Amino acid sequence: MTTGSLDRLTDYDVVDLAQDIAPDAAPALPWITTRTGVPYFLTEQGESWTPIGQNDAVTWPELAGLFRRRDLPAVERHLHWLKDHGVTCLRLMLEYCHGEHRYIERPAGRFPPNMVRLWDDMFALLEKVGLHVLLTPFDTFFTWVRWRHHPYNTQNGGPCASRRQLLTCPATRDAIKARLAFTSDRWGGSPAIFAWDLWNEMHPAHGGDDPSVFAPFIEDIGPWLRAREIERHGRAHLHTVSIFGPELIKHPTLVEPIFRHPALDFANTHLYEHGTIDDPKDTVAPALAVGRLMRAAVQDASDGRPVFDSEHGPIHRFKDKKTTLPEEFDDQYFRHIQWAHLASGGAGGGMRWPNRHPHVLTPGMRRAQRALAEFLPLIDWTSFKRRNLNEEITASHPSVATFGCADGKQAVLWLLRTDKRPRTRMIPDDIPPITTSLRVPDMEPGRYRITCFDTSAGTIVREQEQDCQGPSLDIAEISVGPDLALAISHLDGPTKIGSF
Repeated sequence: MTTGSLDRLTDYDVVDLAQDIAPDAAPALPWITTRTGVPYFLTEQGESWTPIGQNDAVTWPELAGLFRRRDLPAVERHLHWLKDHGVTCLRLMLEYCHGEHRYIERPAGRFPPNMVRLWDDMFALLEKVGLHVLLTPFDTFFTWVRWRHHPYNTQNGGPCASRRQLLTCPATRDAIKARLAFTSDRWGGSPAIFAWDLWNEMHPAHGGDDPSVFAPFIEDIGPWLRAREIERHGRAHLHTVSIFGPELIKHPTLVEPIFRHPALDFANTHLYEHGTIDDPKDTVAPALAVGRLMRAAVQDASDGRPVFDSEHGPIHRFKDKKTTLPEEFDDQYFRHIQWAHLASGGAGGGMRWPNRHPHVLTPGMRRAQRALAEFLPLIDWTSFKRRNLNEEITASHPSVATFGCADGKQAVLWLLRTDKRPRTRMIPDDIPPITTSLRVPDMEPGRYRITCFDTSAGTIVREQEQDCQGPSLDIAEISVGPDLALAISHLDGPTKIGSF
């Protein structure tokens, strides 16, 4: 397959069936962008936008009705339900290769009408309901483990002789561009695309165990796709590349292409730390791990670009040990990870891979997402140039762990009790409150509004004002139950209180 064949491939004749879906009366969905030096996302109108959502797949229960239009109304109802719970974004792969019937190409270079129609409908529904998608073109996990079945395998008429050449084989590179060309030409004009995750969990094994192949791949694919979108749509969507977080420990040099490559617009990691996040024994250790890992990620993205986790969850417990976490435990584990992520400087609360039977998030997790959405308007994210202060913020009480980020005029804090119950390995909802003092360093002098937020109920507990003489904001008494979030804003600085 040659690059010259791209136009032929993207002219593939498939009838657009999305016209059957009635348009919504809501305002047009905005494009999502970034601003230099601001580590959060904005709409094209300059308003704050935060990715709240999870990983989903076209074969999983809540979206399964898309295929062959088995139940489009059910999918639409579900998407409305997600939006009502504060969800703004789904992460989806163009194909899901767990089985044989959801390839976006089969054979390589041919785009099956059923899948094209599925995505026509998906984008029409996303625009109608008002949701975005973080879109990645390849299901690299099942491409790897089921390589003998994949259409890109030369044994199946594809361009690639080995899964260890996916990032380096010239013929495969042409095929990747052809897939992106088709996808972008057909759906790239839609504002529903939040961003392209150009390669899911880029791994040295995809390039012959050579970490140095990351940068050349990004430098080829990213600018090429950006130029094509500008030519055809007049603008381009954001770009990122995701990575399986533990690979950063094995290969520290990967920090540079993943977190700082100039062709990428934001940094994206998958928090699957062994023994804490991937197989939780309690609901506190995973939160502490997220705080530590997100601190490192924020510091690695040293130019101030947005950073967030687009996959986390109990993958080892579910996939290898074949065990689904008890729902009550999993709900608290999820909520703790979400708030540790946000308070540590991440954009949003991270995106869970369900790892449950059935493969969906629980109602409790959806309530947690709604609570996060209710908190967001307490900070002006469009001007918040935060730095991570997890280790610099101090609490006087030894049973309170602190997570936080600030920029001198605003701060986000999350306080977590660490005195869990031995039997349940959870923090009881009715645990007696304790009182602690707090010190937030490097805050400008002046008067501050401190808003305390109940992360379970999704409501403001209390508001208070306090003067700061500098250089630290010292808060004398804060009552902490199981956990507590705080939004801190300088009253002379930017505040934006309202609905999300």
